[in-house]
Amino acid sequence: MLRNKAAAAAQMTTQYSATNEGTDKMDFKHKLELSSQLAGVIAALCSLSTMAAPTLSSARSHDPMKHYLVEAENAYAAARIVNQTGGRVSRSLPIINGVVAELTGGEALALERRPGVHVYEDRAVAVSANATSATNSPGVAYSSTVNGAASPPEIGATSLQLAGTTGAGVVIAVLDTGLSTYAHPYDYDGWSGRIIQEVDFAASNGATGWANVVDGYGHGTQITSVMGSAAKDVAGLPYGVAPGAQFIIVRAFNANGEGSYSSVISGLNWIVAHQAKYNIRIVNLSLGATPQSTYWNDPLNQAVMRAWQAGIVVVAAAGNAGPAAQTIEVPGNVPYVITVGAMTDNYTPWDPSNWRMASFSSTGPTYEGFVKPEVIAPGGHVIGTMPNNTNQTTTLTTEIFGSVGNPYTIFPLSGTSQAAAVTSGAVALILQNDPSLTPDQVKCKLMASAQPAVKSSSQLAYSIFQQGAGMINVLGATSTSALNCANQGLNIAADLAGTQHFGGAANETANGTFYIMNMKSSTPFAADPSDGYSWSGSAPGTQGYTWSDAYLWTKGTTWSQAYLWTKSYTWGSSTVGSDAYLWTKSLPFNAASSLSPASLSAYSASAPFPAQEE
Repeated sequence: MLRNKAAAAAQMTTQYSATNEGTDKMDFKHKLELSSQLAGVIAALCSLSTMAAPTLSSARSHDPMKHYLVEAENAYAAARIVNQTGGRVSRSLPIINGVVAELTGGEALALERRPGVHVYEDRAVAVSANATSATNSPGVAYSSTVNGAASPPEIGATSLQLAGTTGAGVVIAVLDTGLSTYAHPYDYDGWSGRIIQEVDFAASNGATGWANVVDGYGHGTQITSVMGSAAKDVAGLPYGVAPGAQFIIVRAFNANGEGSYSSVISGLNWIVAHQAKYNIRIVNLSLGATPQSTYWNDPLNQAVMRAWQAGIVVVAAAGNAGPAAQTIEVPGNVPYVITVGAMTDNYTPWDPSNWRMASFSSTGPTYEGFVKPEVIAPGGHVIGTMPNNTNQTTTLTTEIFGSVGNPYTIFPLSGTSQAAAVTSGAVALILQNDPSLTPDQVKCKLMASAQPAVKSSSQLAYSIFQQGAGMINVLGATSTSALNCANQGLNIAADLAGTQHFGGAANETANGTFYIMNMKSSTPFAADPSDGYSWSGSAPGTQGYTWSDAYLWTKGTTWSQAYLWTKSYTWGSSTVGSDAYLWTKSLPFNAASSLSPASLSAYSASAPFPAQEE
């Protein structure tokens, strides 16, 4: 019997190597690194035939404990099951009905086999920013004063600021690397009285206070500055989009920009649990990971969906993996949230005809067929404060700009992190203007008022899979009467309950062209011939275009419509699960596996996003 089990385990290891050669995108069992862990199990099993049973400590020396996310009926049940298995619970995560647990590989596999239990490896996430991937303004890499704040006027925020709409009374939770507490950037941005709570999950389990959220990396400080700095340029105008908003700083990444799924989900768990106490309306997520399951099976996405369901507007970066198609990252691939791509003004903020899509901006559609990003925002050389090397040595500042001392604290960075931050600031202005809006209604207003790039022929310059509805126009968003144009056909309660899941209207032809299906035509699944609804996957050009609010979206609800994920919508020949309606291109995990997508583990990710080349 033992020899048969050992042989079976060895066969599984052989199959693992054969089916996953050249890729790290694996199902749950593969993600448990069976090639190394099963070796320990095999050795332990075989040794039983000749010696006494090993002690627990000696067995675990062959199968060391690691961190996992364990989901069950609820967090209490997950903790009880983990304890029964012999593992240790380190954090409770009610937001995903689970816990963070320390388990051996064997214990994790045993839990995964239990009905109603899902186990995900809590793998490390890290930032890969470096000097060669950063973009700085020509001739001015950093500054001590702001000559002109480009982002607010480019999205129409300056007009609102001058009229008294500054985001006052709106609370934004920033889940990132923390915030610098050093006097020069802190006082410069005018944070006094506007940071209402600080909480850490990078080095603790929710410790509060300034000492626990000091930003040793710099990324969190920079994007928070983009959202809400009250510092003014030489014309006396704020360079933050929402200079009156209040902030909660949730630190989930350490001084090297490293975190984990558990630290990010713990932050989201805290935000939702404290939403009512602090009236949290927005959470900014300038972070991401490569999708390896359907959106509803990813634990980080599940936490994000809970936040949206709770009434919090979630703004997520699209990712910096463009210009290739289908590069939208987790959690930006969640259909409910506002996913933001990046454009650049090409260093000519006064001349919109030179503005263009940023080449690094991730593009859609998602693997479930949703058009992403929904909107784009300034993400090229966006200015924000970071501590310099005199105030505090931060990893990102040093890597990109080298040794910089006083009086320099203003640094331009590029990425969809910055585009998301600009959009979070814009949402604060929208919510101050109308606090009654729901997350779906905020999303609708942003999309309905967006300004797409158009050619001289009045056709879209970029497909909807690249620019979505277009560049955000917050002035237009506060004046449009549109309310119910976003997330049509979706049901977040059913999605989270697992009774229904959804797909979008996008598909792909055999030659690699992406298109929108006209689900209401006499020929179901046929391509919609509308302008901009098909895309060959080509990269955006370097020329500029007109960004027009006069473009007529004749079928805007067509591509934003969701459909039930059922057998009746089978698009391609590849299969992932028995009840999926599928792409001609399957999700990037081992579709041949007998395991369901629900048993997929979490995966390596890079978050938050580093500065990128334009």
